[in-house]
Amino acid sequence: MKVGLFLNTQFPEGDDLRARMPELVEQVRLARQSGFASLWFPDHYLIGPVQMPQPMLLMAWLLREAEGMTIGPNIRILPLLNPVLVAEEAATMDLLSGGRYVLGAGLGYRETEFTAFGVPVQERAPRFAEQIGLLRRLWTEEKVTHRGRFYTVEEASLSCRPVTPGGPPIYVAAQVEAAIRRAARLGDAWLIVNSSALDVVVPQMQVYRAALAEAGRTPREFPIARECYVGTSHATAFEECRAALHYKYAAYASWGLGRGSTDAEMFGMPFEQFVRDRFIIGDEVSVKEEIARYREALGVDHFIMRLQWPGLPQERVLGSIERLGRIFG
Repeated sequence: MKVGLFLNTQFPEGDDLRARMPELVEQVRLARQSGFASLWFPDHYLIGPVQMPQPMLLMAWLLREAEGMTIGPNIRILPLLNPVLVAEEAATMDLLSGGRYVLGAGLGYRETEFTAFGVPVQERAPRFAEQIGLLRRLWTEEKVTHRGRFYTVEEASLSCRPVTPGGPPIYVAAQVEAAIRRAARLGDAWLIVNSSALDVVVPQMQVYRAALAEAGRTPREFPIARECYVGTSHATAFEECRAALHYKYAAYASWGLGRGSTDAEMFGMPFEQFVRDRFIIGDEVSVKEEIARYREALGVDHFIMRLQWPGLPQERVLGSIERLGRIFG
């Protein structure tokens, strides 16, 4: 069983990003020292007033601090991007990381992003499927000719070859049944997203395993992303991280995952109820028990934990990283 750090790279309006960058370095160093196996970065565009440096550049900048850790985006919004760009940058990251790069990929959902990139949102699924096939060809074939519905490559080869045979693994994020079946067909793993409730994911995992069997495929692993906070006291842990978590999910709601100004309107229920069976929050004992419950229910073996949200103080983040490392140690 492995644990990964899903790095928070989003910061409130008015925050001094120059002061936050050394904090990210400190978090990555502590995660590596604490035995974390992987490091992950979110991907979005045009999310102001929330501030967010671009993930691929941050990833390359932090690569030395993450030496020995698997590293990748969670998730790269593929339909917005040309697959040649994605193939080239992934091959370069695979080279720089010594073959430890994983391309986490998904469809995206924000109309603002699709409009800005000139991509019709209704085309995202067929674009995604074509992109995955073209990525794998670009990584493995000397010369590629591809004339698809959306993309064309004529007798060309990549500028940088990946060091991983076959190219970097592709983990596919998905939240609905059709997308989960697509993840089984196209991906090297299904990446369960942070906000999916456990009672929803359990039957989805059955769908995924059935689709794997139908396709005759074996995934690289069974990862799950979760929001997580490990405090010194179970009684106070939620209140210590509540404001930062609420800020983050209110932002998601404003981006199109929900509507309304009150908790019930944004999340469909009071926030405390929304958190239950979605996020893993408590002290070391209760968090360890929750992790065991997820493993038993889903058979997952790689917990990708986001331990910070906009506004959570650095000392709380570092304490949470250290305590989570002890749980998995």
